[in-house]
Amino acid sequence: MAPATASSAASPAQRLIRFNRRTSAPRRHRSPPQSPPPKKFKPLSEVMERARFSVAERTDYSDVRCEQCGSGDRADELLLCDKCDRGFHMKCLRPIVAILPIGSWLCPKCSGHRRVRSFSQKKIIDFFRIQKCSDDKDQCASPQDARKRRRRSGSLVLQKRRRRLLPFIPSEDPAQRLKQMGSLASALTALHMEFSDDLTYMPGMAPRSANQSTFEDGGMQILSKEDTETLEHCRAMCKRGECPPLTVVFDACEGFTVEADEQIKDLTFIAEYTGDVDYIKHRENDDCDSMMTLLLALNPSKSLVICPDKRGNIARFINGINNHSLEGKKKQNCKCVRYSVNDECRVLLVATRDIAKGERLYYDYNGYEHEYPTEHFV
Repeated sequence: MAPATASSAASPAQRLIRFNRRTSAPRRHRSPPQSPPPKKFKPLSEVMERARFSVAERTDYSDVRCEQCGSGDRADELLLCDKCDRGFHMKCLRPIVAILPIGSWLCPKCSGHRRVRSFSQKKIIDFFRIQKCSDDKDQCASPQDARKRRRRSGSLVLQKRRRRLLPFIPSEDPAQRLKQMGSLASALTALHMEFSDDLTYMPGMAPRSANQSTFEDGGMQILSKEDTETLEHCRAMCKRGECPPLTVVFDACEGFTVEADEQIKDLTFIAEYTGDVDYIKHRENDDCDSMMTLLLALNPSKSLVICPDKRGNIARFINGINNHSLEGKKKQNCKCVRYSVNDECRVLLVATRDIAKGERLYYDYNGYEHEYPTEHFV
């Protein structure tokens, strides 16, 4: 009989072979690599709109004509587009260009049209950072009640001697107020601006310590206690979403402009002019058409301006008058007044007469200095 180990036990070599057979993976046939999906190319028109352009200088510009009026006269007012090389008179453009632009300039066709965004109620609340009204009666009191309290507490003789600022009266309909704030949000977004109802002091610009009314050459008028309370009352209303009854509209000739959505009485506080505060010497070569004088110091290097090119409020869209014509001066219905408020310079927009509903707001850009060219204003 053969031994049991010969038939039942396998040799080490056989066990190794069986182990390799059990663990080896089956071979698979490799498929040929797949070709990449075809690339989708953008239309040529879209590529040309985003393509970078170079300015090609010509030796002779005597044949340049305005694309609007067809005239080549007044060569000093002709602007050449740096992309299409076509000419435009500054006053023929819509909206007109009052100051010669610094750097490259694109015509309306080459710059493209800005899409006006629409805002929902939630987006408007977030955009303006509106705060909910608390239960405090003093904070949520109406402007009419505030005026009544002032009339009772003030002296009749003092009221006859001096006219006080009136707080604006917001529209009663909340939907109408949302529409007004939505028009402002759309205008600010179209200009790539942020909303700010305060003067802002950014790094690299003038610090807040530079804005002192004591630096004003000849002194600055101080806002009275009663008018300061009116200013703070209006600011509190704006934070609650009770904005002044104003609407921002776009005019093909004037650009963005402001209309009264309700009747506004004479001496009503309209808005404070806000934006980034900077030294005038830093903005000598700035072509921003909305800079406002804040401080005229005895030392010119300390004079300040408000620059609403990145941050601002509705005051930035109130247009100026043509103070070279009688018709232009008749349109003025508000003015900018500089006051010392808590020893700081502030610029307030105040109505100079009763403003009817639907009337556009205008003030004189040259209220302090007669350097702004307004002869082409409509």
